Amino acid sequence: MNSTTEGEIPAPDTAGVTAVLRSAVAQGAPGTLVRIDDRGRTYQFTRGIADRGTHRAMAPDDRFRVGSVTKTFSAVVLLQLADEHRITLDAPVNRYLPGLLPDDRITVRQLLSHRSGLYDYTNDMFARSVSGFEAVRNKVFTYRQLVALSLKRPRTNAPGAAYSYSNTNFVIAGLLVEELTGQSVQTAYENRIFKPLKLRDTFYVHPDTTIPGRSARGYLTPDTTGAPLVDATAQTVSWAQSAGAIISSARDLDTFYSALLGGTLLSSARLTEMERFLRVNSTTAYGLGLRRRDLPCGISVYGHTGAVQGYYTYSFATKDGRRSLTAAANTSNNAKVLNTLAGVLNSAFCGTSRREQQTRS
Repeated sequence: MNSTTEGEIPAPDTAGVTAVLRSAVAQGAPGTLVRIDDRGRTYQFTRGIADRGTHRAMAPDDRFRVGSVTKTFSAVVLLQLADEHRITLDAPVNRYLPGLLPDDRITVRQLLSHRSGLYDYTNDMFARSVSGFEAVRNKVFTYRQLVALSLKRPRTNAPGAAYSYSNTNFVIAGLLVEELTGQSVQTAYENRIFKPLKLRDTFYVHPDTTIPGRSARGYLTPDTTGAPLVDATAQTVSWAQSAGAIISSARDLDTFYSALLGGTLLSSARLTEMERFLRVNSTTAYGLGLRRRDLPCGISVYGHTGAVQGYYTYSFATKDGRRSLTAAANTSNNAKVLNTLAGVLNSAFCGTSRREQQTRS
């Protein structure tokens, strides 16, 4: 797919965005929100409710748990450390964390690109959505305990042989950050990203269970059809930590990805490495903590998706960071909502022409 320049990208299809949000709510999301930042112009959309108890409407600036969007933040910190010559991406993880892994061939780069072959322990942890969640929602794990859960299972492939998405990789990324900086992951995020970018809605509160300030409550969809939604807002997210525990807002995520892709957070050489993508499937490629989505109109966008109990997030931007989008729904374990919400990417970056083509076909 091409990396179309910003000037060639059509105006956002606001009617298309609205239609996507309406569909997501009809499919079971209590509420949804979208923010598009486009060269100084902002578009904001909401549908549904943020709180099923009070029936408060979803607001554009509500905070929410961003799930695996956290992985980009973690990758940025490690790449900054690489810029500072404190870590080498192609060095084995065991150089920095001696004896942690049973294979000295697993490198830092393989962690960040999901090519380590380390099993994703969350496959077992959340084999059943509600009971799995309730078993860990108030637990506090160490990074090493989570790695140990992964190492109980066979690896999915030899190091570097294939892409296999695993939260284990970014748990180890957090462990590396703390080992190399002598600081908590929270402090590293705050000093290196949150404060420099003035992200006023972005927090890492682990192991605290609350979201600071006004937020959308999150609702987990049970596996049993027709069973009531489970309020999953309060949780430690200790099962994810540096793989998925950041809290943010649409405004802050747009600011983050615009800054990252615009070259504010990393040297040009490191950003180029982050954007060295390997194909995952027909529409997605993965770099270092960064996804590329190839849209039907020929435009590629860059960012990450997130899923944590109660929340879905899409946060992507153009190659130059000048147009960014964040969409969120306050539900999870609902594949229809997840797939429908992805439609905002087409509306935000492909414009009305794509929707008109779909209508005619």
